[in-house]
Amino acid sequence: MTFINFPFIVKNPNHLTEQWAQTIVSRLQNGQSTKIGVKKVEVTAVDIGTTTRIRLNVDHDNTVLPKQWFVKLPSLSLRAKTITALPRLLPNEVRFYNELASYVPLKTPKILAARSRFGSGSTLVMADVCETGAIPGQAGEVLTAGQANAVVEQLAFFHAVMADKVQHDRRLHWLASPVRKLEDALGAAFAVPLMKRGLNLAGNSVDSRLLSGAIRYARNRKRIMKFLSTDYPTLIHHDCHPGNLFWRDGQPGFLDWQMVRIGEGIGDVSYFMATALEPELRRQIEIDLLFRYYGILSKHKQWKTGFNHLLKRYRAHLAYPFEAMVVTLAIGGLMRLDSNLEMLKRSAIAAADHDSFGLLASV
Repeated sequence: MTFINFPFIVKNPNHLTEQWAQTIVSRLQNGQSTKIGVKKVEVTAVDIGTTTRIRLNVDHDNTVLPKQWFVKLPSLSLRAKTITALPRLLPNEVRFYNELASYVPLKTPKILAARSRFGSGSTLVMADVCETGAIPGQAGEVLTAGQANAVVEQLAFFHAVMADKVQHDRRLHWLASPVRKLEDALGAAFAVPLMKRGLNLAGNSVDSRLLSGAIRYARNRKRIMKFLSTDYPTLIHHDCHPGNLFWRDGQPGFLDWQMVRIGEGIGDVSYFMATALEPELRRQIEIDLLFRYYGILSKHKQWKTGFNHLLKRYRAHLAYPFEAMVVTLAIGGLMRLDSNLEMLKRSAIAAADHDSFGLLASV
């Protein structure tokens, strides 16, 4: 499919009019002689977080094009918009869908239009996965052992395939751009105050034994992030919690590619298991899941590491989902509070179970 760059970038749900939708539909016709007419556009839901996410019903007279759309715009929350503007998270996602999604071996949404223009904003329009019977995930929901196995298998294939491409495919070089380096620099600059604020807000949700290690991690974040990026680079999602998945016929698809980058694949696995599984279930199945992940990777010649080394990297990477949930809480307004706290509790227990901050103390 050829992705559509439409000329009208919008900034507000009120701008999603019949004329706007008609522009997209007309360009999707690809020169067909019969014009598809848009009769009505109805906004059915608006959710404001790191982006503004809108669900639309688009009434048109075509039986092939989707009639349920999902639109992402820059956040209407000033706080969230300020946090996401400098690292250009939504423009990164637009670029991912325009340039990379077609050869990523994962299920992703069907994109109808994607455009980003510096100084004007970004608009991403996709077919709502619900129209084809898929079920969107929810941040904070609990996944089953079967679901976890399906996600880990998909991540293993994804990381294995993309590991070779990051070495040889120039289309991925923008992922190491100055904007990504700016994001890392901002993360290091604000790590300590955000960690302190988040831990204070978390209260009893975080075991007190983690506090000193978490602050030490924040103070050394730049060095630790570099350390956590030294093994077998591949393309990673970097925000793989249950709210960024969708499910069709028991298989996962992956949403929200704003944080996509080059990094260690095991980091995605750590993030997923820390945020998506109840602690007791995670303890029961995580070694089996890691063996499954390792088994798939070991079939590809670029993966030479042993299982014990992979396990150690998994344990170290568990510090990041904890940090991500603490920082999300500190900033506020990026996610539903109950979902944020639930995933924070899970990731805190995972980090404590594996002494993640202790492993990173000497880095």
